[in-house]
Amino acid sequence: MSAPKKNKSPVVTLVVGMAGSGKTSVTSRLRLACEAVGLNPYVLNLDPAVRNLPYEPNVDIRDTIDYVGIRKKYSLGPNGAILTACNLFATRFDQVISLCHQRRNQLDHVFVDTPGQIEIFTWSASGAIVCDSFQAEFPTVLLYILDTPRVHDAQVFLSNMLQCLSIVYKTKLAVVLVYNKVDVLEAGFAAQWMKDSSLIHSALESGTASYSSELAKSVASTISEFYADLKYVGVSALKDEGFAQLLDNLAEVSQGSSGIKRDKT
Repeated sequence: MSAPKKNKSPVVTLVVGMAGSGKTSVTSRLRLACEAVGLNPYVLNLDPAVRNLPYEPNVDIRDTIDYVGIRKKYSLGPNGAILTACNLFATRFDQVISLCHQRRNQLDHVFVDTPGQIEIFTWSASGAIVCDSFQAEFPTVLLYILDTPRVHDAQVFLSNMLQCLSIVYKTKLAVVLVYNKVDVLEAGFAAQWMKDSSLIHSALESGTASYSSELAKSVASTISEFYADLKYVGVSALKDEGFAQLLDNLAEVSQGSSGIKRDKT
């Protein structure tokens, strides 16, 4: 008697990155890239304050949480209201997991578009619930988006790598780096910095000597082993470039990640 066939399991991708890096635009392009090759995507919007989206989400926090109402009711600032809205939504996140389970045999990818301010998702109770809930049920990967023109500044590059390291340390998830906006500036310089720590040191030394530059050199020496072998892809969400390769990398990383709980069969 043959063994029962295992259920299909989609890959969950948590899209994170600094404000303005292009998380929502990348999410939209990923959805289109999936559809172009016959894959079935499922997209979650977890930003309660976004006004317009370039895609139609399958699950939208704005459908159940009133960001404006929360801000007025509790006299909160923009970030406080977003954080509160996300925490309230997290109390019913089991329903989102249930929806994904119901569709798991039809889905290939689940993309999670997170709030603009990175710390609202990565260092909050709601973010922990989302990460833990998905990781317990599906192969889950982090997609860390970088604004390529901005990280051309060596100190900004290191700040992003340090932020990425802290998220990986907290979530224990595999990560793929995405250099967005390569239509403005190619990401070759960043690829070289990742592979050769002496080059990032040279870039830091080319600026004015200061406490921050010396601190950046110390950080580079400490964390260079973390990012040296990470998967990375250069993309342009504006010009729709690099997304086929990004899908390949997501599939590869999700299959090779340790610590990810697979189907319960």
